[in-house]
Amino acid sequence: MSKSIEKQKKRYGLLFCVFFTSLIFSQEATKSRSFSGATTITNNGISLLPTFSLGKPAAIFDFSIKGKKWSFDPQLRFSLEGKPWSFIFWGRYKAVNDSRFKLSFGAHPAIAFKQEKIQLLNGDFKTIMNAYRYTATEIAPSFTLSKNCSIGMYYLYSHGWDPGTTLNTHFITLNSTISNLKLVKGIDLKVQPQLYYLKMDSKEGYYFSSTMTLSTPLIPLTLSSIVNKAIATSISGKDSIWNLSLSYSY
Repeated sequence: MSKSIEKQKKRYGLLFCVFFTSLIFSQEATKSRSFSGATTITNNGISLLPTFSLGKPAAIFDFSIKGKKWSFDPQLRFSLEGKPWSFIFWGRYKAVNDSRFKLSFGAHPAIAFKQEKIQLLNGDFKTIMNAYRYTATEIAPSFTLSKNCSIGMYYLYSHGWDPGTTLNTHFITLNSTISNLKLVKGIDLKVQPQLYYLKMDSKEGYYFSSTMTLSTPLIPLTLSSIVNKAIATSISGKDSIWNLSLSYSY
């Protein structure tokens, strides 16, 4: 019985992702679309869940195809050694996009890559690259307080399908964005602090993270940094991590 239920869960999870992606691409099929992207180089690749990092320099390639309400936002992550880190294929839908209140939904299939050692029949060890499959959904409401300040929440649920993955991940944040802070003429600072709760199967933790971004309208380059600090947690990992990133947008 349990095997039958597990097969149904896998089937419904995959069907949901296919349905959601098909739905957002079917929206406004005759409307105009736009394409944008960004390439980022960082000294330490930090995951979507800021608790975790690659622990080495990385390159991140973001792409976005947008309609009026939908978008397809794939993200490809690699170590600077050229080895894949993770591939994420977001589909997102803007349910509400008012000047004061915004609400979006999203879903993705993803593949996370991990180098692992296996023992051969002759007793030697060999390092191989394993791929682990995940699917996730998100909901992101936000409220604009002023021209340069907004607050919001974010919830992500992720499910791992392969042995060795985390079956159920819950990621909940309280966040804010403060933008257009003038440091000097022509350079703007954006600060995005957040408090978040993370539960991975039976383990859980509370954290604080903040992203700071420097930009200028003169060139399409941004310099950013993410700082993450554990408050109280039973999830294994570093107590604090940070990175520095340079991004080119087009």
